[in-house]
Amino acid sequence: MVPSRASGHRTERSTSRLIVADRDDHVLLFLTYGKDHAVPPRWITPGGGVDPGEDFQAAGVRELREETGLVVESVGEPFRVVDLAVNQDWHPYKLGHWAWFAIRTDRFEPSDAGWMPDERVDILDSRWWSVDELAATGEQFEPADLPDLIREGLARL
Repeated sequence: MVPSRASGHRTERSTSRLIVADRDDHVLLFLTYGKDHAVPPRWITPGGGVDPGEDFQAAGVRELREETGLVVESVGEPFRVVDLAVNQDWHPYKLGHWAWFAIRTDRFEPSDAGWMPDERVDILDSRWWSVDELAATGEQFEPADLPDLIREGLARL
C-alpha cells in the first residue's frame, strides 16, 4: 500500500511493527508522543513507516536498526497484517496498514544513534515489559490489543 494524499495531507500509512522479545518473553517498548505533545504519550513497539521502494520486511529491518541499534538480516514473515482506523489523537493519518513481525534476541540496551530529530523529542523512555505487566498497567499503550498481539507474536517464536 502506498500512502495516498488528500489536499496535501497523508490519509494512509503503511507501517512495520516489531515485537522484540528477549529470552524471558519480555518485549521492548518505547514511551513516545504521537503527532504532537497535546495528548499523553503511550507505549508502542519499535517500528515505523514503509519508505518508497521498500517492502514490509525491509522496513522492519531498517526501523529495528534505526530505533534500537539492533542489526538483523531478516525479521521473517509477518504474523499479522491489519488495516485499521488509527487513533487520531496520536496519528496525523486516518488509515493504517500495519504488518506485525516478531523476533527473539538477547536483552540489550537500545541505542538512539539512528534516531531522527523528531524521535529525540518524542521518545521519552524504553522498557522491557512482560505481557502480564503490560496488561495490568494503567499506562496507555497502542494499539489497544497490544498484549494480545504480543502473545500472538511470542507464540510464533
